[in-house]
Amino acid sequence: MAIDTNAIKEYIRGILIALGDDPDREGLKDTPDRVARMYSEVFEGMNYTNEEIAQMFDKTFEDEMDFASDSKDLVIVRDIQLFSYCEHHIALMYDMTATVAYMPNGKVIGLSKIARIADMVSKRLQLQERIGSDIAQIMQIVTGSEDVAVLIEGSHSCMTARGIRQANARTTTTTLRGRFRTDSDLQMRLYR
Repeated sequence: MAIDTNAIKEYIRGILIALGDDPDREGLKDTPDRVARMYSEVFEGMNYTNEEIAQMFDKTFEDEMDFASDSKDLVIVRDIQLFSYCEHHIALMYDMTATVAYMPNGKVIGLSKIARIADMVSKRLQLQERIGSDIAQIMQIVTGSEDVAVLIEGSHSCMTARGIRQANARTTTTTLRGRFRTDSDLQMRLYR
């Protein structure tokens, strides 16, 4: 699916009119174009399925270490900075950090690819819960490991800037796959 920037420009112009402003005034005349370009960037992930994102970042290395099936060796990348937009209000989810962990299964993924997967997944209209689930699914596809965990913490402007206006409210989501679901020792290792 390609993002229709011409339609976005038209609709943003209409929103400006609906808000009672003049879209032709100096400060707003280029706003529809700027918003269309911004949306193309911040919603880039909407152009791809999870399988396509997995193909984009499928750079793994055969693992020379001997990981036994009962091994508890982990790869954990912490503090991946993200932002996204909720599908309910198109409101910014911000100050988000993700922790992604997996247990290697014969191959390892380049560390920067983990952050790139998380970044691309976050560039969609969605729920925070889905971000974690999609990252986990893509990590399973790329690494061949069923054992994946994703922790995300963030603020939602639909709670902090409007409605209930709880400026300090943070949302934490946890997605556990494979042995992370049942092994409390592995779960504990996810938290510092």
